[in-house]
Amino acid sequence: MGDRAHVIVLGNEKGGSGKSTTAMQLFVALAGAGHRVGALDLDLRQQSLFRYLDNREAHAKRSGAALLMPRRLRVTASSAALRGEAAAADHGRLAEAVAELSRDCDFIVIDTPGAVTALSEAAHAAADTLITPINDSLIDFDLLGRVDPVTGKVKGPSIYAELVWSARQRRAARRESPIDWVVLRNRMAMLDSRNKRRVGTVMAELSQRIGFRIVPGFSERVIFRELFLTGLTLLDLDKDGPIPLTMSHVAARQEVRELLKALNLPGVGPEVGHPCLT
Repeated sequence: MGDRAHVIVLGNEKGGSGKSTTAMQLFVALAGAGHRVGALDLDLRQQSLFRYLDNREAHAKRSGAALLMPRRLRVTASSAALRGEAAAADHGRLAEAVAELSRDCDFIVIDTPGAVTALSEAAHAAADTLITPINDSLIDFDLLGRVDPVTGKVKGPSIYAELVWSARQRRAARRESPIDWVVLRNRMAMLDSRNKRRVGTVMAELSQRIGFRIVPGFSERVIFRELFLTGLTLLDLDKDGPIPLTMSHVAARQEVRELLKALNLPGVGPEVGHPCLT
């Protein structure tokens, strides 16, 4: 896969959109398919992804289960007093972490905080694939663009969309391949609704203007919250495990499978996924 691993960044300036959950499902699917995966958690305050992985390690020790784990590196923010110096140092630390993981990883999954930091900006500029999960509502759509409340038309991109644009410019200046920006529509209503249609309309309009792809994400399911404490993912469940496998879980696994196919990651075939997916 070349000298550098393929970098997958989960980015969104709003919390509760499913970044860490999506990162975990992707890691296990890729690792289960035989790919070597590294992980970075740049949310230095909450560390949701690494806490999830800590729970996974603890469960493996308690149960004796052989659970797949990524190679983790911890990145700390610079303590430099001057903002410019701190930002430059953070960009350098992120580049070093990516280079280190690339020594023995095919993919690097990076979880970012729900706020703009120098580390988050550096991660966006390093992204080969940028995944932005959003809850399926006009409130969360505000992350991507501004909508006229009267006409429902898109007025322009949001601050976060401008951050992605800046990251794209930095990659272009380094003559790197463009970012494949994927917006993940999470918690979509099972039934048709006016809100669902309206969100779909404005997202389709904005996707053409600022260049992102739209793919279906994960439905609202209690199982995602339950799995966090055990560190397991949908792909780890079986009929004899601590969380009994149900038809709802099987349907959720299919959502993971469809996401992997839609991402079209390099070196990942059409039947990608953990053995439990098949």
